[in-house]
Amino acid sequence: MFDLDNWAEIFSTIKKNKLRTFLTGFSISWGIFMFCILLSAGNGLKNGVMSNFGNRSINSLQFWGRRTSIPYKGFPENRNINLNENDLNLVKNQVPEAVEISGIIQANVVVSYKTYNISCNFFGVNPDYRRINGIRIKDNQGRFINDMDMKNARKTVVVNQRVKEVLFQDDDPVGKQIIAGGLGYTVVGVFEENSWGNDEKAYIPFSTAQLLYNKGWGINDIAFTIQGLETKEENEAFEKQFREKLSKLHVFDPEDTRPIGIWNQLENYLQTIGIFNGISIFIWIIGLGTLIAGIVSVGNIMLITVRERTREFGIRKALGAKPASILSNILIESVVITSLFGYIGMFLGVGLGELVNSILENAEASEMTYVFRNPTVEVGVAVGAMCILIVSGVLAGYFPALKAVRISPVEAMREEL
Repeated sequence: MFDLDNWAEIFSTIKKNKLRTFLTGFSISWGIFMFCILLSAGNGLKNGVMSNFGNRSINSLQFWGRRTSIPYKGFPENRNINLNENDLNLVKNQVPEAVEISGIIQANVVVSYKTYNISCNFFGVNPDYRRINGIRIKDNQGRFINDMDMKNARKTVVVNQRVKEVLFQDDDPVGKQIIAGGLGYTVVGVFEENSWGNDEKAYIPFSTAQLLYNKGWGINDIAFTIQGLETKEENEAFEKQFREKLSKLHVFDPEDTRPIGIWNQLENYLQTIGIFNGISIFIWIIGLGTLIAGIVSVGNIMLITVRERTREFGIRKALGAKPASILSNILIESVVITSLFGYIGMFLGVGLGELVNSILENAEASEMTYVFRNPTVEVGVAVGAMCILIVSGVLAGYFPALKAVRISPVEAMREEL
């Protein structure tokens, strides 16, 4: 039942001890505020770095040929290793973990449309490459390379937003003809993908690129996704076995890691996750430390409060006040202080994170937006931290208050102020 007299007494006590109440409240607010800020900063850093993986498959692997560094079976060192159709067949037939597979042939050509021209990197790829590298076709702007393009070696091309802006300006490029290296291509789509740069890039069918740019044989890179690997150890074992298969095909020392360059997305992903798990643990330790500091502050203040009011409790008991009413008075005061100042700290901490997030979302893409993104904390986590403080404040006031109300009125009134 709501007792107006009890609430009036609580606020009167708070008003009489303004400095003590302020210091208690400040420590609570600061603890919640710093807890939210630390979690927001940690989430922002994690989200920023993880966003660089974009929509690319986290279990993808891409490899290319380099030079040997060790003589092997009569072959000298510094021998070129060039990928070809045999490597593609090896991945398809001897790597059961491989799912989506694509060869990659690269060529730099001058592309023109009407009076505009631009230097562009053409990549001949298979349709699977879209899923491997997380390529997104922009809304209502065509499609990606498909199986019919591959089968018929069509001169179709999918351009990125940069090429569209330079060559076509405000026109819709889908269905238009462009000239690339003296050959005509039909634009079938416009794509976007997560990338640090703003290079001019376009994709054409792998079969077309083989015929036109690599004499029907050579391949620059091969990419594929891997299934069934969950841990760092499994990933390392797979990569070692894969290098051994390539070493047999190209006849180089299996212990020589230089001939084949490998970019293993899963390895990078697992390393990144491990780093951020460590950072998250560190942030939680620091954040919980600030909460504990607030809890200790509340506990000390409540001990002082009960100590100062022990004589008052004795007088109230002598006048007929029930121990339960005295105890509830102390606990409500503790809840009011921790709730009010805890909410202020939570509001400022969550609000600052949302403000920074809003600024970053409205800012142009930069290195900052790539490494720091969505620096917010879940409201549920912040509310949970505040609830911990409230419960701690209640417990901090409960035990000394319980001890105080159990002593007799005479003993309570003998307590020195």
